[in-house]
Amino acid sequence: MPDNSKKCPVLTTADGAPIARQQALTAGPRGPLLMQDVQLLEQMQHFNRERIPERVVHAKGSAAHGTFTVTNDVTKYTKAAFLSKVGKKTDVFLRFSTVAGERGAADAERDVRGFALKFYTEEGNWDMVGNNTPVFFVRDPYKFQMFIHTQKRDPKSNLRDMDMQWDFWSQCPESLHQVTILFSDRGLPASYRNINGYGSHTYSLINDKGERVWCKFHFKTKQGIKNLMDDEAAALVGADRESHQRDLFEAIEKGDYPQWRFCIQVMTQKQAESFKWNPFDLTKVWPHADFPLIEVGTLELNRNPENYHAEVEQSSFSPSALVPGIGPSPDKMLQARLMSYADAHRHRVGNNFQQLPVNKPRCPVMHYQRDGHMATAADYGAKPNYWPNTREGAPMPDERYSDPAWDLGQAVVDRFDSTVDHDDYTQAGNLYRMFDDDHRDRLATRIAGVLGQARNEVQMLQLCHFFRADEDYGRRVATKLGIDVDALMQPGAKHSMA
Repeated sequence: MPDNSKKCPVLTTADGAPIARQQALTAGPRGPLLMQDVQLLEQMQHFNRERIPERVVHAKGSAAHGTFTVTNDVTKYTKAAFLSKVGKKTDVFLRFSTVAGERGAADAERDVRGFALKFYTEEGNWDMVGNNTPVFFVRDPYKFQMFIHTQKRDPKSNLRDMDMQWDFWSQCPESLHQVTILFSDRGLPASYRNINGYGSHTYSLINDKGERVWCKFHFKTKQGIKNLMDDEAAALVGADRESHQRDLFEAIEKGDYPQWRFCIQVMTQKQAESFKWNPFDLTKVWPHADFPLIEVGTLELNRNPENYHAEVEQSSFSPSALVPGIGPSPDKMLQARLMSYADAHRHRVGNNFQQLPVNKPRCPVMHYQRDGHMATAADYGAKPNYWPNTREGAPMPDERYSDPAWDLGQAVVDRFDSTVDHDDYTQAGNLYRMFDDDHRDRLATRIAGVLGQARNEVQMLQLCHFFRADEDYGRRVATKLGIDVDALMQPGAKHSMA
């Protein structure tokens, strides 16, 4: 029996009733159980419900609390209050994740890494929901769910299937840029502390004069980029499937706080109109030579969560969580995510997910949304649930927070083919040509290792994309696959590369 002389808090039921003993209530020492044992019933009932659905994407994650500090004046670009003066500090919460893997996936697997950051500003929460890569696999939201299906499991075998994956990529040339990054030496980060974070999408910044510029968000690790080679990752996975989470947690526990430099790229509307590529295309980067990084501030992670489920698993990040001075753009993928993410959280966590402490804004919240599961009414109490109204103290809109209108010119609303009139090869080829010879060879080896598991016709389709990006790129992968490209170029050859 425990020594109650130490004045431990008294164990209670969820309703607060003190519990005398923690043994099942039975009719005699050999049973059976009695239905009146409400303590046991409560424990069993809660246990059956203590899991929530895992995220469809970014299922496995690690997170930490921290602080963002402004180091450079960017008020010429944005009126966002948390960026209003040098030295200003804002609390943040950052969740890292793998993308395709399920909750049981190993941290050190080849995969894109999620970088979801919540700023608790005085004007509401701003969620910067990005990855460790500046681009993505697709630019049309119709393809997003389809792509994620290819990264999961075959509906018949329930196995990860390389043919599914490469079949999709071979028919989506816009994926080539991201595929090249994924299978390059950048595709296996050594830890979460050693990755950059990117908003990836194009966003808008609006200043206090109502002037808009387009922007990209960058978080550059101050720990330096570090990656694993395939053999190192395989050994690490065999020894520790939680290697990234362990590294992040232990570094913060011992006071080795990781930091990132927050920067932006800025593009005017005039520059957007003459830019070589669509500036709102998620598969493209803005060259730094043309749009240099502008420093904004420093992000530091300095406190681990106290409870993983409450703070990490229930944390919910939505691109729709914007603040005055930061807004969306015509990026089609971003437009879809503005709805999709918040909707996913309402399904996974609950309709009032913003009321949970990790998601709750640190500023007053005034709205007319009411009730639903787990509503506390803390934000609205007896206030009216409709608008417009003339009730005293009821929240009202304020024109001061209006954004300038978008000038879309002679916009035509239609279902446009996202594969037409796009250059999906130059940036992927430029990236390939940046690699040294050994890096190119490792890239080709990795791609062939998984592309070789796909059907021959899929391999041929994908090889065409590599060749269009760079001839050496295509020839290297073909050689690794054991495919004689020169023979295929001969007239009448089966599966010609033409």
